[in-house]
Amino acid sequence: MLWKWISALLLLQINCCFRSAKCGKVLVWPVDFSHWMNIKIILDELIQKGHEVTVLRPSTSIFLDPKKSPGLKFETFPTSFSNDAVEIIFGKLVERWTYEVPRDTCLSYSPVLQNIIDEYSDYCLMLCKDTVSNKQLMAKLQESKFDVVLSDAIGPCGELIAELLQIPFLYSLRFSPGYHLEKYGAGLSLPPSYVPVILSGLSGQMTFKERVKNMICMLYFDFWFQTFREKKWDQFYSETLGRPTTLIETMGKAEMWLIRSYWDLDFPHPTLPNVDYIGGVHCKPAKPLPKEMEDFVQSSGEHGVVVFSLGSMVSNMTEEKANAIAWTLAQIPQKFFKTGFLCVSLLSWNSLCRRGWLQTQKSTCHLVQEF
Repeated sequence: MLWKWISALLLLQINCCFRSAKCGKVLVWPVDFSHWMNIKIILDELIQKGHEVTVLRPSTSIFLDPKKSPGLKFETFPTSFSNDAVEIIFGKLVERWTYEVPRDTCLSYSPVLQNIIDEYSDYCLMLCKDTVSNKQLMAKLQESKFDVVLSDAIGPCGELIAELLQIPFLYSLRFSPGYHLEKYGAGLSLPPSYVPVILSGLSGQMTFKERVKNMICMLYFDFWFQTFREKKWDQFYSETLGRPTTLIETMGKAEMWLIRSYWDLDFPHPTLPNVDYIGGVHCKPAKPLPKEMEDFVQSSGEHGVVVFSLGSMVSNMTEEKANAIAWTLAQIPQKFFKTGFLCVSLLSWNSLCRRGWLQTQKSTCHLVQEF
């Protein structure tokens, strides 16, 4: 009889240990380009855990390709923009950020940055209006009974959709200009006495003069700079929800903030229980290199190689900047593997290739062939 009771208790314990967790339904409000690449890693993991993931996809999206993500469900909706218009908007933003924004002080680059942000804000607002005004889409989302919304904080609207569906939401974010969203949305404390303002160019070892400069930058971002055209957003959110509210107040209701950074890159500062640093989440186990690339790496000798990438949005570059980069790379002993979307046919790059210092991806940069 005793053994029967022991067996029953063991079966109960095993049942508790292997009890299947309830899988949820996740609605995603993403941002295009590299932001999508980062959040997709989280979505792939959710699918592996058995959750159902649905991505809201604008018809003009560039990187959100359903064919490349068969495990995800995509809810595509029409927008007021054409594909060409979206490419022009983002192309102009990248060009201005790359060539027009000064790099010396926050007060010198902020007016130009503000113009860039304003244009992006207007694009996001129109996209949000297209979404929530689509009664058929919103009715379908309501009927689907999602459990949570995962949104990229740099592209507002996910929090509004969550409020309309009356479900919780959480954010993925790398950073916002001046840490505006982190401070006033997430409630993080970032003391300017020892935490350099993002984009200020200051280090964690600030002199008194640099601390004063950091304080001025913080005051500028707090009282003059607008991460979004908040007056327009506040009015739209109030009208849509039928009660006075603001963008920041709505964002402050997020259950959790997933910050795409880590303490290796960030400066020490106080944090909160609902803020989690997930930097490196995109890292994967190493795979064998293609033979051509492996031969290049092995030929580098004791100095090794450097992977040089320009991200997901840079498709061209001025000859001056390309030559400056090529000249800089030529000054150090490492060999380079260039990836990304930069395609230039310049003597400087070709010179590096001929000397065996640079390897390029043929598929993305077929103009540079001497390697």
